[in-house]
Amino acid sequence: MTTIRLQNTKSRKREDFTPIDPQNVRMYVCGPTVYDRAHLGNARPVVVFDVLYRLLRHVYGPDHVTYVRNFTDVDDRINETAQKRKAAGVTGTLEELIHARSDETIAWYHADMDELGALRPNEAPRATTFVPQMIAMIADLIAKGHAYADGAGHVLFAVKSYAKYGALSGRSTDDMIAGARVEIADNKRDPMDFVLWKPSSDDLPGWDSPWGRGRPGWHIECSAMAHDLLGESFDIHGGGNDLMFPHHENEIAQSCCAAGHADDGTGFANYWLHNEMLQVEGKKMSKSLGNFFTVRDLLDQGVPGEVIRFVFLQTHYRKPMDWTAEKAEQAAATLKKWRTLTAGLEPHSEADDLVVEHLCNDLNTPSAIVQLHRLAQDVSYDKLGLRKLLTSARLLGLLQDEMGDWAASPQISENINVLIGRIMAERQQAKDLKDWGRADELRGRLIQAGVKISESKDSYTFEIGSDFDASKLEGLL
Repeated sequence: MTTIRLQNTKSRKREDFTPIDPQNVRMYVCGPTVYDRAHLGNARPVVVFDVLYRLLRHVYGPDHVTYVRNFTDVDDRINETAQKRKAAGVTGTLEELIHARSDETIAWYHADMDELGALRPNEAPRATTFVPQMIAMIADLIAKGHAYADGAGHVLFAVKSYAKYGALSGRSTDDMIAGARVEIADNKRDPMDFVLWKPSSDDLPGWDSPWGRGRPGWHIECSAMAHDLLGESFDIHGGGNDLMFPHHENEIAQSCCAAGHADDGTGFANYWLHNEMLQVEGKKMSKSLGNFFTVRDLLDQGVPGEVIRFVFLQTHYRKPMDWTAEKAEQAAATLKKWRTLTAGLEPHSEADDLVVEHLCNDLNTPSAIVQLHRLAQDVSYDKLGLRKLLTSARLLGLLQDEMGDWAASPQISENINVLIGRIMAERQQAKDLKDWGRADELRGRLIQAGVKISESKDSYTFEIGSDFDASKLEGLL
């Protein structure tokens, strides 16, 4: 069987991937907090782990891979929006308005990620539907001496009860305190202890628990959902590197202690993968810089989802990625070319070996794309390379039929085809007469109108671009 090698944050080494059960490969990825539209940075882990999901399905079979990506729908920002709607006179209880806001943003998220060609995970749990499992896990941690209630509705995890805390991020205690913006509170036994459960006032959503009406802390959500859907131990846990600490560190502590592995830190996820962050035109994306935009913003501006995906994949997932308008333009041109080359072809039964090899080498999508460019150069009679280009690109989530409308040439009347043919015939006549000025004028006007021309000594071909404007050819003949 093909060997996949992954850079494991946990060991800081590139390791051969050996699933616990090849018949049931399991992956969990931290999903969004659904308080608003997904911004461009939110989309990068979606595309990264979609490629890994596709690769796992390719190697182990679609029926032998389970992918879980959650929705965090317990959040103060969601509550704030619901409270504003209630104050504005929208009918319904606060809980109903919160649920409606979550429904709205989850639908947006699915629609936007679908546009990027991302496969839906096998499971997409909402945190609010797993609160009983969270309460049970918290109670178990208290019983095992890893958590404590403060008597005022809070439950906190006792970090010093887990000897391996900090192993994933490799941070010192001082670094962790600074990185987590730890609040020194009277109810904490140690500054590093973090909240598992907190009380809810009457104007906030809450659930009954042994510690009073309240709601879960952020970290316990993923631990409970992963345990319930994937088991005590599973194969891969992924997310952005901004989640490594404190979120993933806390997940590990909770889950290993709940499973009885406080001393050795085994169990939970065997492989941890983290993608780097995204920049825009060389700068950190922020509203203050005016370079913050959502995926929907780009889509509404006419940037196709397939183009966004292609730009992402040109940078290795463990390197910072810089989004630029120039990269988007180049990606669109490449994808249009590939779609033209593969139009009408049947996919090959197998992906190109080198493309698969690059993906198996810690998701080296940039090298895989270089190989796709090589396949696009196939001029053979049977077009084997182009058929493999089609199959291999789809392994990366590109050149899918349902994503190709943006690249389709407009329907051109026969009269336009005849006109372009006449213009090209006159250009050839001008070249024969060495009237280079006229020949260049004709070619230039065609290009301005959105006609792409390829010429050889004795022949030519042309392609009508999606930006074709017939009015720019008026009066040319």
